[in-house]
Amino acid sequence: MMRECTSAALNRDDIFEEKNRDAACAWPVFVNTSEPGVTVDHFVTVDGEEYAGTHLIADFWEVDRIDDLEYLESALRRAADAAGATILHVHLHHFTPGGGISGVAVLAESHISVHTWPERGFAAFDIFMCGKCNPENGLAVLREAFSPGRAVVKKYMRGRVDKNGDISRKSV
Repeated sequence: MMRECTSAALNRDDIFEEKNRDAACAWPVFVNTSEPGVTVDHFVTVDGEEYAGTHLIADFWEVDRIDDLEYLESALRRAADAAGATILHVHLHHFTPGGGISGVAVLAESHISVHTWPERGFAAFDIFMCGKCNPENGLAVLREAFSPGRAVVKKYMRGRVDKNGDISRKSV
């Protein structure tokens, strides 16, 4: 849910001081709609495993259109929508015409980032989402948009909690 940005909305519990209200209001704000006094951390439990969210790291090779800023932004937006995520902001930087692009779709549920090397036909995507989002659906949209000749995808469950409710102590 997007929050109306007013002095009243930016109360003492917010991270923004009154003097920073204009700057704070320049950005969309996502508000957790849980009951007052109830903290919702959006951790998920799947097959008995509790964790913060799913993180997909995808390397796409033999891809085209990864130097097309508008096409790339559209693909990121479609991927976020397909995953059930809430887009807060998209920022992409094109290094040179026909050159690589780096950027991020900032989501209420985390992010989708991209870095491209058109001269190598390579794009690196990073999709991290918590809560009820399905990053695999977002990845499917990116696969369809860029039709990689080869793709390598790794999946991580971030912020795993052990059976006692403690943070996982497993090393990497």
